[in-house]
Amino acid sequence: MLLDDNRKLSASGPDYKRMSGDELADFFRGIRRRHHGEHIVFLCVGTDRSSGDALGPLVGSRLMELGFKYVIGTMPNPCDAANLERLILDIPPDSIIIAIDACLGATASVGSFLVSEQPLHPARSVGTKLPAVGNYSVAAVVNVNSPKPYWTLQMTSLYLVMQMAEQIALAAAEGFQRG
Repeated sequence: MLLDDNRKLSASGPDYKRMSGDELADFFRGIRRRHHGEHIVFLCVGTDRSSGDALGPLVGSRLMELGFKYVIGTMPNPCDAANLERLILDIPPDSIIIAIDACLGATASVGSFLVSEQPLHPARSVGTKLPAVGNYSVAAVVNVNSPKPYWTLQMTSLYLVMQMAEQIALAAAEGFQRG
């Protein structure tokens, strides 16, 4: 996903609220309150082949460790551009989907999270057209937008990505009262 300096996906795209990792648990609590008892699925988009794009699978694996049952996209089984469309077909239609992905953004946003009550647009930063996914979305700004997004994602700090993945997973566990 690619975000401009105004934290909007595009002029016609959804608005995102920027927040720190400490604020994420409240975002997840709000989802839990609105959808108590409904089938929640975490769709963690990304690949284990790129340090910057590994955020989704890292979050998915950690969510599984924390006891979440309905997680798509883990380190052993990533949900990436090659299989996203096939994997979303297996999600029951009445599910509430929380989509999680890494993104590139403005320098001031690196290390923060962009959350929305609207779908996520995966792989937009690298020019891939995939369907919008999720009822809710969390995008972790892992690096600065650049003219070479593939290179930027490859050269992103794995340490930062791992820290941000852990923040998302722990906030989800707190918000959904798990772990």
